[in-house]
Amino acid sequence: MKTWKIVILDGERTNPGDLSWDVLRALGDLTVYPATAPEELVSHIGDNEIVILDKPVISRAIMEACPSVKLITLFATGFNHIDIEAARELGITVSNAPGYSSWAVSQLAAALLLEITTQVGQHSAVVRRGEWTDTSYFCRIAPGLTEIAGKTVGIIGYGGIGQAFGRIMKAMGAELLVYSRHVHPELEDEHTHYVNLDQLYADSDIISLHCPMNADSAGMINRDSLARMKDGTILINTSRGGLIVEEDVAAALQSGKLRALGQDAFTVEPIRPDNPLLTAPHTFLTPHMGWAPRETRARLIHLVAENVRTFQAGKPQNVVNGVG
Repeated sequence: MKTWKIVILDGERTNPGDLSWDVLRALGDLTVYPATAPEELVSHIGDNEIVILDKPVISRAIMEACPSVKLITLFATGFNHIDIEAARELGITVSNAPGYSSWAVSQLAAALLLEITTQVGQHSAVVRRGEWTDTSYFCRIAPGLTEIAGKTVGIIGYGGIGQAFGRIMKAMGAELLVYSRHVHPELEDEHTHYVNLDQLYADSDIISLHCPMNADSAGMINRDSLARMKDGTILINTSRGGLIVEEDVAAALQSGKLRALGQDAFTVEPIRPDNPLLTAPHTFLTPHMGWAPRETRARLIHLVAENVRTFQAGKPQNVVNGVG
């Protein structure tokens, strides 16, 4: 039986030590690098046939320098950092990991929205600072508390994560307006309606982004689209930082056009100290961690292992470039 040579280029991202690689070790001769710098890519890939990675950029030049590669499979759903056309021309299968983080990312989107509307952190700080103790009244309420029930939530992108977030919002009494490139009428009900972007921008109290980053969606939240939104809209972005023009969103927060922003992904990561969102008011920013619960990462490792196993069996799954 053939022994496949398998390399993980940046294993520390997915598994910092709290999970096992055994499910992948069972599939071949596995080498795990905690991280790989751009100048190390060719040497780390070497003569491996199966390359597993999260963030390293794999260009045509890298593929041509490593002719043994037969499969590139990602610890990720997005694959815009892989030269898909080059992989197709060179006969390299590229597969991704769809659906593994739907509940985790939708949970974070809901958490960001709840922090904005319910202000748990702010009220906890009030208690700890003694500001409640020093009052004569039985409660201490900060302004801005908001019910989600009865609000209209616009969801841009209605795949697995968007649908999971939608279920959470409907459970909290919200009405949903949905925009997606692919319309599935069976997902509509009395509280969920597909609309165009103009209607979604105009009618939503809350907008949450759950779409992929591509040429059509890059910078879609910008000065023009913000102008079409209600005054005081809440914006949530747990998808990709490049979906928004950060300077335009910061200006909308400064002016009050946006009430608040909850965001987990940024145009440049780690976030730069001059990012305008860091100094904009009413921002709730997290360090791209929505996908990171232990259960979610364990699911991801097993999904990627299944990508490898099915490729080895001649029936690759989750292929994104038509090779296999």
